[in-house]
Amino acid sequence: MLRTRRSALLCAISATALLAVAGCSPGESGNGGGTTLTFLTFETPALTAKFWDDSITDATRRLDGVTVRKIVAPTSDRNAYAKQLQASGQFPDVLASVNPKDFLDAGLLQPFDQAWLDANFLQPNGNAIDGRTYIPPTNSQILPMVFYNKDIFAKHNLTVPTTWAQFTDVAAKLKAAGVTPIQLAGAEPWSASMPLVGLVSADVLGRNPDWIKDRYAGKVKFTDPGVVAAVTKQRDLVKAGAFGSGALGVNYADANKQFLDGKAGMYLMGSWFIGQITAAQAGSFGGFLLPTDDGRQVVPFNVGGTTSVNAKSPNAAKAAEFAKAWSLSPANLKTLIETDGAFPMLKTVKLEDFGATVTPVFTDCYRYVREDNTKVSSIGWVNNDDALPPGVSDLFYALSQRLFTDDDVRTQLAALDTAWDKAVKK
Repeated sequence: MLRTRRSALLCAISATALLAVAGCSPGESGNGGGTTLTFLTFETPALTAKFWDDSITDATRRLDGVTVRKIVAPTSDRNAYAKQLQASGQFPDVLASVNPKDFLDAGLLQPFDQAWLDANFLQPNGNAIDGRTYIPPTNSQILPMVFYNKDIFAKHNLTVPTTWAQFTDVAAKLKAAGVTPIQLAGAEPWSASMPLVGLVSADVLGRNPDWIKDRYAGKVKFTDPGVVAAVTKQRDLVKAGAFGSGALGVNYADANKQFLDGKAGMYLMGSWFIGQITAAQAGSFGGFLLPTDDGRQVVPFNVGGTTSVNAKSPNAAKAAEFAKAWSLSPANLKTLIETDGAFPMLKTVKLEDFGATVTPVFTDCYRYVREDNTKVSSIGWVNNDDALPPGVSDLFYALSQRLFTDDDVRTQLAALDTAWDKAVKK
């Protein structure tokens, strides 16, 4: 999910050096002998080295003769690192949370069998691309949610906004009171993109859920008035000072801390941020959906998952067994629920059956998953037919940063159209 760019110089690193940088030796687990698999992982404040080690141990406990060697991406951009490993002839047997569309043209990913998907998941085709699924739909996310500080809202007599006009009014009142209205992790494109993801998902896909399919068909463009209007809303927030000063210098970890320390009134972030809110803090925070102009609720939804299988691996069958075991592990999902705010999507296990300890913030946000409401693909984040073409997501994320300095929204969106057409060779 996280996509910070590394220098292209890494592509020139030798195969041996790549694995040394990746930290390939730690995290070996299994029953010894037999098959050794490589598993590309990444680390975040919630998904720590211990989480991955424990998850591997739990999954391999059910597999005879399988050992797993963990490869850790040197940054959270596992997609770019997977491409570097591919170029060096070391594409892993199993990969965590990559973008399938970036690897399908090369025939690198093996689909999961439909019977297994149908038997185990609430939305078995939630991650389907042209009818095939390359990441099991184990959990779901809303991105972004608007998290807010209840204490700050109460102190300044503010209520949760339900329309865009109310939202901008809340931001203006917070700024006037000397409070940063919206925390932003602006130093990294993926996290800086959250307002943009929310606005385009709500205002564009909320009106036309087939917008991305229509873009592939050439029926719509980023330069269309509705998209320009949605993106201009973020530019207007920037000009109004809604993100405070120095937002582009704040990384994800520091943004989390600043918001939890009460330095801002609101924070647009994926629902995984719930896992960063402790039980002691939970009473001070809540979450709501980014408002639309007319108050319609639109849920920017992503059916998530983790494990993809290398179709060209000599151990593809064993890799698929491991990927399935990892995906269905109650222990793994319990940890994801508690630390990463994952909303479970298993057909055979209900939330209460995981034994997970969750806060009221989790419960409040999870209701949007369970309710019958308008759910649309969270643009730039899904792994199904609505995924953007290879490379376009990164450009879309980076646009959010450029909106801090460039007032020409339409020209920036025209560049996205050009990149899209080039990526799909139209």
